[in-house]
Amino acid sequence: MSAHLPVLIVVVPLLSAFVIALAGWINAKYCLPAAIVGLGVSLYASARLLMRVIASGPMDYFLGGWAPPVGIAYRVDHLNGLILVVVAAVALINLIGTHKSVTTEYADRIGPFYTLYVLFVTGLFGIVVTGDAFNLFVLLEITSLTGYAMIGIGRKHAPLASLNYIFMGTIGASFYLLGIGYLYLVTGTLNMADLAAILPHLYDSKVVMAAFIICMTGLFMKMALFPLHAWLPNAYTFAPGPVSSLIAPLTTKVMIYVMVRIVLTVFTPDFAFDHLHLSHAVVWIAVIAIVMGSVMALGQTSLKRMLSYIVIAEVGYMVGGFWLGNRMAMTGAILHIVNDAAMTLCVFMAAASIRFRLKSDSFESLRGAFGKMPFTMGALVVGGISIIGVPPTCGFFSKWYLISGGIAAGHWAFVSALIFSSLVNAVLFFRIFEISYFEPFTDHHAAHVHGGHVAVMREAPASMVAMLILTAAGLVVLGIYSGDIVTKVIEFAIPAQIV
Repeated sequence: MSAHLPVLIVVVPLLSAFVIALAGWINAKYCLPAAIVGLGVSLYASARLLMRVIASGPMDYFLGGWAPPVGIAYRVDHLNGLILVVVAAVALINLIGTHKSVTTEYADRIGPFYTLYVLFVTGLFGIVVTGDAFNLFVLLEITSLTGYAMIGIGRKHAPLASLNYIFMGTIGASFYLLGIGYLYLVTGTLNMADLAAILPHLYDSKVVMAAFIICMTGLFMKMALFPLHAWLPNAYTFAPGPVSSLIAPLTTKVMIYVMVRIVLTVFTPDFAFDHLHLSHAVVWIAVIAIVMGSVMALGQTSLKRMLSYIVIAEVGYMVGGFWLGNRMAMTGAILHIVNDAAMTLCVFMAAASIRFRLKSDSFESLRGAFGKMPFTMGALVVGGISIIGVPPTCGFFSKWYLISGGIAAGHWAFVSALIFSSLVNAVLFFRIFEISYFEPFTDHHAAHVHGGHVAVMREAPASMVAMLILTAAGLVVLGIYSGDIVTKVIEFAIPAQIV
């Protein structure tokens, strides 16, 4: 059975999606257990695969027994073994933590919702595990279409936000497909390993250069790298709480993983960093993304919208760190994929809990939230200080690697942008904490004496709070074990030629 783990990660949730769709017609109460089983099996298989890769090295799996170039290969190595665990863990925690919200807000659409949810995660699993460049596009479309649908079922402005996302996402996917088409023209293969073997002989080809630039442009749109970010703020802000706390931690991070995979495994570092000389320009774009994302976050008046712009800045962290091209910065970028997925899950789940109980996530509605929802706000504090970069939370350690890599590369603008963004994040989150703890500004003693209003604790449902506290604790655990993640996994994910 262990030999089939790579395909089970995709097949089991795919089959569970069909079961959920049927259960939705029969009895909606069976939908959530079916989804938990499907994603639980994927999490178990992902963890087993990562341990096997750490112990024995990369693992290849040929679908149907057909070897490339005829068949499609799945390949699990240190890089995607780690990302698979992240995707599975985030999806399962969010699934369990937000089910009360789904039951309350979408009682008549539970079956369709969980079907889309599991198909979305299945697409992400496939994107991460596949070793075929065209198969990656197919799975990317599965993920995108289900993501559009989940956002579109929200209220008020959600359908329009989803439509904008469709336009931008389709353009990005088309760019990626066009680039892969050019690669197929000059190589005759779509298998990533074969492409990596053939392309070094074609470095001087204008077609290969065009393919690389077009692919990267498409991926930059899909990951919302500034200034190609216009779809993200509205999509994440107006999406239902259970949806935004799924897509915000995973979509951009998986797209950044795809960028890393395409550069390291398909085009190779020699072509991307030495032959094209694009690194400097991309890092400067990332610097602008960090600064602009942080500045735009300052102007927001709702929690989810503020967090959406923080995500845009975080994309700049990872893109800039990777394209600095040295081992320290690349380590920080890959570690930040893991850490930012966990941090974003924490703060967006907190926002979903707040909106579930207080019916709004505007700053004004957060007044007195610490008294009303102490556990939720406590978890938000942990998520906030991790995004700021306070030890021992995980955000500190990936930022340390990124800043160290920026210093090693002599790129002081990138280092300054990271520090600036951290300071802005401190302002953003401490403004939230001040509003939630101190406002409204009243004499609490006088309130008790004269019968004034005193906040009554009314937390989110227990399942939401439990998963939120688990996620917040995980930020500290990830920080403590960052060294092990780097030495046992990430060191082997980065090619030895990168120093």
